[in-house]
Amino acid sequence: MSDSITLTGLVATTPRHLTTSEGLAITSFRLASSQRRFDRTAQKWIDADTNWYTVSAFRSLAVNSAVSVTKGDRVIVAGRLKIRDWENTDRSGTTVEIEADTLGHDMFWGTSTFTRVSVTSTTDADPVDAQDAWANAS
Repeated sequence: MSDSITLTGLVATTPRHLTTSEGLAITSFRLASSQRRFDRTAQKWIDADTNWYTVSAFRSLAVNSAVSVTKGDRVIVAGRLKIRDWENTDRSGTTVEIEADTLGHDMFWGTSTFTRVSVTSTTDADPVDAQDAWANAS
């Protein structure tokens, strides 16, 4: 079971787009999400800690986000949260990933223009497990 999550944040890295040998489109980037809170003493909004996420989009969402999202954009991402511990010979850590179901510009910060594209059946109906394909492509 995976948890659903919706985040707002800043695209912190240039989105990386690739297509696997099976034809699965994948786009990923790092998202910086800073919490803001109102400091009653100072009477102003301040930035608290920043959380970092790896966002991965698959199939038509990957194709559309690859041409729409750039480093520095403010976005809203909704998807499934995956937390993974990792370890190699000299280091270990935890990776927090979001497998995006939807992704778009955060309109609080600016404007955007929407262009509808037709979705091909082979792009969205591909039965390949997206997480396994992403692991094999990395």
